[in-house]
Amino acid sequence: MAVGTAVPRAGDATRPMTKAEKRVIFASSLGTVFEWYDFYLYGSLAAIIGAQFFNVLGPDGKPLYDEATRNIFALLAFAAGFIVRPFGALVFGRIGDLVGRKYTFLVTILLMGVSTFIVGILPSATSIGIAAPIILIILRLLQGLALGGEYGGAATYVAEHAPNGRRGFYTSWIQTTATLGLFLSLIVILATRTITGEEAFREWGWRIPFLVSVVLLGISVWIRLQLSESPAFKKMKEEGQTSKAPLKEAFGEWRNAKIALVALLGLTAGQGVVWYTGQFYALFFLQSILKVDGYTSNLLIAWSLVFGTGFFVFFGWLSDKIGRKPIILAGCAIAAVSYFTIFHHITAIANPNLEKAIQTVKVSVIADPKQCGDLFNPVGTRKFTAPCDLARDFLAKSSVKYTTEAAPTGQPVRIKVNDTEIPVTDGLSSADLGKAANPVLQAAGYPKAGDPGIVKMSNPFDIFRAQTASIIGLLFVLVLFVTMVYGPIAAALVELFPTRIRYSGMSLPYHIGNGWFGGLLPATAFAMVAATGDIYYGLWYPIAIAVMTVLVGLFFVPETKDRDIFADIDGVPPARH
Repeated sequence: MAVGTAVPRAGDATRPMTKAEKRVIFASSLGTVFEWYDFYLYGSLAAIIGAQFFNVLGPDGKPLYDEATRNIFALLAFAAGFIVRPFGALVFGRIGDLVGRKYTFLVTILLMGVSTFIVGILPSATSIGIAAPIILIILRLLQGLALGGEYGGAATYVAEHAPNGRRGFYTSWIQTTATLGLFLSLIVILATRTITGEEAFREWGWRIPFLVSVVLLGISVWIRLQLSESPAFKKMKEEGQTSKAPLKEAFGEWRNAKIALVALLGLTAGQGVVWYTGQFYALFFLQSILKVDGYTSNLLIAWSLVFGTGFFVFFGWLSDKIGRKPIILAGCAIAAVSYFTIFHHITAIANPNLEKAIQTVKVSVIADPKQCGDLFNPVGTRKFTAPCDLARDFLAKSSVKYTTEAAPTGQPVRIKVNDTEIPVTDGLSSADLGKAANPVLQAAGYPKAGDPGIVKMSNPFDIFRAQTASIIGLLFVLVLFVTMVYGPIAAALVELFPTRIRYSGMSLPYHIGNGWFGGLLPATAFAMVAATGDIYYGLWYPIAIAVMTVLVGLFFVPETKDRDIFADIDGVPPARH
């Protein structure tokens, strides 16, 4: 039997949560966990997927692309899922405001689940050639579209069941889903790797986490079928007040479009970069910059999520008491002023010899400035051959802090490590440069791969040593910032828009803020690191966006916690405060 509730009113805020409301929250949250699980599987396994689906053979039977290029294609396909999320918000937001919340996010979970399952059974490029990467990219686009429609539907559906005065608490359970989905994907991948062994996992075992998603899909669909339509939408439809053109009304009329713009710049852009810095960029920083092995990096992040996830609900509850705006903007502000300190400490603990080398070893690239190009390379598709660019790109990827010094015109390019100089000549490959430079860098103090000082966990519960416990503690602080900005965001967005365009209105700024500002953060931040020679320079990207959000939010975002989002069903606009 379908579960639903009457339109909530302010007097309901003091009563306990009903059984029906609990089921609404559980069904919406569980389904969204599974959607995020599906979405993150690809990102976690991008390198393996690159080898499976982009290893296209040419007419001579040899691979058309080298390993680095295959990995780049795999990451671009992952990024495609983020890029199309706002379009999914438009497509499914419109349907949700026309047809209803329940059936729309039922469609999105079916689309996501089926697409993910097909990835698990899709033949590799060695079997079906160029069709494999083409089908994979189409599936990624479908996943991105589905995710673009899922969040707005789930958040709107829960909020429209929640009593006035408790929307922050009710919707905060939805906010745990992205983190729980990431955590679930990490656990399933680690368990599968352990059971199958690394070699078998790379060959066929990686498909298991994708295939498992069909079970999760079945559970989610069954639970969601038990639900009835949102009471707010149902009442509005019965009274004939639904929008005939929700996209035009939401974004073509300035009175509503300006709300979406303020929501993007004053809430979701900063929330997005703080979210991705605290989870994805932290993971990238551990693996790619600090050279911590993948097993340890994933476990460190997973433990920080275990300890931090409950704070999504805490800050959602607190936002009902003191407001959405102060908590979200405080999270952005505190993150912005503390990122450099936290990441410096993570380096010093996770790879102490690297931190020491950064402080004590002077490395410079001496070259004619006219011979040095732009290293900004967000998607990693550029290959550097000019000696100056090759030298700087090599040092950045080796996590070496360097400066660039001007040399007289015509002088050959040199890398100077303290007092030792390494010539970088035309035609030199990155591998040859590594053979010449690595012994000098290591002699000066830079750690080599597998340095015993780098943090390494022997098992999932190896968290009580000072080194691992300290890193988890710092990562937990980053997750705490995530919970501050993300816990109240659903309630804040729902309350900004009227019922007739709520699904469309809130979905687009949310997915631009998270999918574009946040989702492209790791690649952009590392490109900034490579361009400057400073492993911390990439942090300026989330800091700048977070500060912008604080400033816009302070002056233009209204506080919404006391709004009656059901008043506009009767033709009365929500009260402004």
